[in-house]
Amino acid sequence: METRAVEVARRWLADQGVSQVRDGWVSDEKPGVLLTSNEVAHSWAGDVFAEDLSAADRVRSAFGLLDLLDAYWVTCEIRFANEGAEGPLPADVLWDGYRRRLEEDRDVEAVTYSLWVDWFEDHTTSVTAFAEVLGNDIDRVVAERSEALLRRARRVLECSGPVRWTVKEPTYRTALRLPALHPAVFCGLRTSFHDLSGDLEPAAALALLDRLDLPTNTRHLAELRHVLTAGHKNHYRSPRAWDDAVRSCS
Repeated sequence: METRAVEVARRWLADQGVSQVRDGWVSDEKPGVLLTSNEVAHSWAGDVFAEDLSAADRVRSAFGLLDLLDAYWVTCEIRFANEGAEGPLPADVLWDGYRRRLEEDRDVEAVTYSLWVDWFEDHTTSVTAFAEVLGNDIDRVVAERSEALLRRARRVLECSGPVRWTVKEPTYRTALRLPALHPAVFCGLRTSFHDLSGDLEPAAALALLDRLDLPTNTRHLAELRHVLTAGHKNHYRSPRAWDDAVRSCS
């Protein structure tokens, strides 16, 4: 059964003359042209923010389109609206929309990609974004241990590489209290080293790494320990360090 947000989004697209067919989407303007979900997002998603609705309902409508189309571009339009003339968007509705989807038991790649490349790589937004999607809740995640909260925590930790180390380290440390999150913390540490915008402090990262309960044959565990022990902060600042680690650990 479709959620109400998806039903509303489908009806809204129908009002724009856009409907779903077996292999994609069609518009009344060009009924013979099959459109992908991404093409629909690029052509119509931004129009949601021109509707005669409250700011909160515009955000909810946009998230409904995201659920329906599963297209990263919808998240771009949300970000554009937040930074535009009528922004910022209502923070409670915006971040609740992200949190809810990060907790869902389905693929949410568009959401995690949006966090990673838009909200987390931009240091003007990463502090707030990280706090809203996980940092403020990490104690509750560890205490309650519900599957939904664990899904959200894993997803955020895994794409948190670009977040400044001083912002994310306390969350990483708290996550260590829950072994179920150790693989995600490891992924966060690894991407903090490898990501172009990744950020970590080698000594502190190594201390966290040494506390993780991981299988000894975990892929890249030895190499990460090697580069951190050598004091390297980022793959792109020390481009030969990882290759040296691979050779040393093979």
